[in-house]
Amino acid sequence: MDNFIVSARKYRPATFDTVVGQQHITNTLKNAIKNNQLAQAFLFCGPRGVGKTTCARILAKTINCENLQPNGEACGICHSCVSFQNGNSFNIHELDAASNNSVDDIRSLIEQVRIPPQAGRYKIYIIDEVHMLSQAAFNAFLKTLEEPPHYAIFILATTEKHKILPTILSRCQIFDFNRIRVEDMAGHLASIAAKENISYEADALHIIAQKADGGLRDALSMFDQIVSFSDGKVTYRTVIDNLNILDYDYYFNIIDSLLKEDTAGTLLLFDEILSKGFDGSHFISGLSEHFRNLLVSKDAATIKLLEVSEGIKAKYLQQSQAASVSFMLSAMNIANQCDLSYKLSKNQRLQVELSLLKMCHLPSAFNMLTAPAAPQEQLKKKPDTPELKSQAENTAKDEVPVLRDQPTVYAKTEAPKTEPQKPVTEPAPVEKPKVFIPNSGSASTSVKIPSLKDLSNQAVAAVEEDDPYLKGDDKEDFTMDDFLKHWTDYAAKIKGEGNMSLFTVFISNTPVMLESYKFEVIVGNKSQETLFRDDKHNILNYLRTNLKNFDLEVHTRVDEIKATKRPYTNTEKFQHMASKNPQLTELKRRFNLETDY
Repeated sequence: MDNFIVSARKYRPATFDTVVGQQHITNTLKNAIKNNQLAQAFLFCGPRGVGKTTCARILAKTINCENLQPNGEACGICHSCVSFQNGNSFNIHELDAASNNSVDDIRSLIEQVRIPPQAGRYKIYIIDEVHMLSQAAFNAFLKTLEEPPHYAIFILATTEKHKILPTILSRCQIFDFNRIRVEDMAGHLASIAAKENISYEADALHIIAQKADGGLRDALSMFDQIVSFSDGKVTYRTVIDNLNILDYDYYFNIIDSLLKEDTAGTLLLFDEILSKGFDGSHFISGLSEHFRNLLVSKDAATIKLLEVSEGIKAKYLQQSQAASVSFMLSAMNIANQCDLSYKLSKNQRLQVELSLLKMCHLPSAFNMLTAPAAPQEQLKKKPDTPELKSQAENTAKDEVPVLRDQPTVYAKTEAPKTEPQKPVTEPAPVEKPKVFIPNSGSASTSVKIPSLKDLSNQAVAAVEEDDPYLKGDDKEDFTMDDFLKHWTDYAAKIKGEGNMSLFTVFISNTPVMLESYKFEVIVGNKSQETLFRDDKHNILNYLRTNLKNFDLEVHTRVDEIKATKRPYTNTEKFQHMASKNPQLTELKRRFNLETDY
C-alpha cells in the first residue's frame, strides 16, 4: 500500500507558471532573474495558503539554476535543481522563525552567512513566519540584512506584516500576495480532479473554493476530505453535507415566499433550517449575502461580482428579475439590523422570525405606494361611506417607511369631475334669537362689555376677512429633494434676518412626509411650536410659490424625546462628551477636575 500524500504537497507548484492566482508577483520575479536585478532581501506577505513559501522556494531554486530557460524558469534537470528537489541542497537554507526566534538562533544564522557557497552563485536563506522573531533577534539581524555579502539573499515570509519592525521593512523588497479568486481556485481543483480520475460537479468545486476564503491550501484540504467521504465522487450534495453549508435552494425558496407574502411558508422554511442544526446567525448572514448577490445580478455591469458557478448564476439572474431594487434594499437593511442585534437578543429565534415577517410585508407596502388612482365610480362615493372609511384606516395602519429606487415624484391629482346634481334650495335664513338688553330704550350712558367668546369669534372673523395666505391654482409635481432645497433656502433667509430662534427649529429636525404634499416637523417644546405657527403663513407662501403647488401643507408636532437636544452649558457639554468617551469621567475623577459654570 503506497503512502498517501495530501494534494497540497503532491501538487505544490514547482515553477512560476504553475503558481495559482499570483501572476503579478511571479512575472516580476521572472523578469528580475532574467535581467539580473535581484534584490538583497525579499519580503513575501499575505494571508495563509496563498503561496508565499512556495514562491520563496521556486525563487531560490531558479536563482541557482545552471541552465536557466529563456522564459525565466528553472530547467529542473541540472545538478542544482535536482539537489533542491531532493532536499539536500547546501545553498538553500530554511529557518522556521516560530521555533528559532531567539538571539542565539540569529547569531548562528549570521555565522553561516559568512561562509560563501561551495557550488552555485548564491546562498539563499528562507525565513518563514519572520514576525515571530523577538525584538532582540530583529536587532541582531538588522545589520546583516542591511549589508549582506554579495552572494547572500534573504527571503522572508510572514502573514502579519504589521508586526515587523519598520527598519526591517525598509531594507526589503516587499511583495503583497492576494487572496486567490474563487474562479482560479475552482479551476485548479478541477485540474487536480482530472489528474486523479475523480468525478466532480462544477457547483461543488465552487462551494469548496468559497468556503476556503482565498486560501488554496484550505481548499485542497477540504477537497481531500470530501473525496474520502464521497468515495471519489465530488457532488454538490456531498459538499454541503460534509462542510455543513446551507443549501442555495433554501435561500431561493425563502425569497420566493417573501415575494408571495407567504408568512406561513417562510416561517416553516426557517424552522426546517433550524432543525438541520444551522444557527440563526449563520442563516441571517447568508440571507444578507443572498440579497447582495440578487442586487448585483440586477445590472449587467456588476454580474462579474458574482463568485458562483454558471448554474447558480442563472438562478440569481432569474430571481432578480422578479424582485425590485427597493424590496431588496429594504430587506437587506432589515437583515443587517437583525444580524447586528442577534447576539444581544435573549430570544434569538424570535429576532430572526420578526425580521422575516417584516420582509414579507414589504411587497404589499410597495404595491400600495405604486397603486394606480382609484376608479371614477369610487371617487363619486361620499367620503363618509363606511367603505372609504375602513379603507383609509387600513392604509394608515399598514403604512411603513420604505426605500425607493429613485426620488419620489408626487403625482398631480386633479379634482374628480362630479355629475351635476339636483339644485338644492337654500334654507330660509334663520332669525337670530333676540337678546334682552336692559335699559335699551332709555338714554343711558352705560356700555355693554362683550364676553370672551364674542371676542374670539370676532378675531376669527377678522382673520378670515384678511387671509395672509396667497391663493393659487398651481399643483405641479415636486420631489423630496426639491422640497428640502427650498426648506434650507428659507432657513438661510431667516438666519440672515437674525431670527435665530426660528432658525433653530428649521435645522433641528428634517420634515417628514405623511402623504402627498403633507409634511410634519417635530419640535422640542411649545415655544418652538408657537414660533413656527406665528411665521407659518410666510413659510407656506414661500414654499408654495417656489414649488408652484398651493396644496402643500406643513404641520408641527411637539415631541421632546425625538427632538434634538443640543448642549449649551459647560456641564452639559462635558456630559455629552463623556457619554461618547467614558474615560473622560475617570480623568475628571483622578485629577479632581471641575467644570466651569
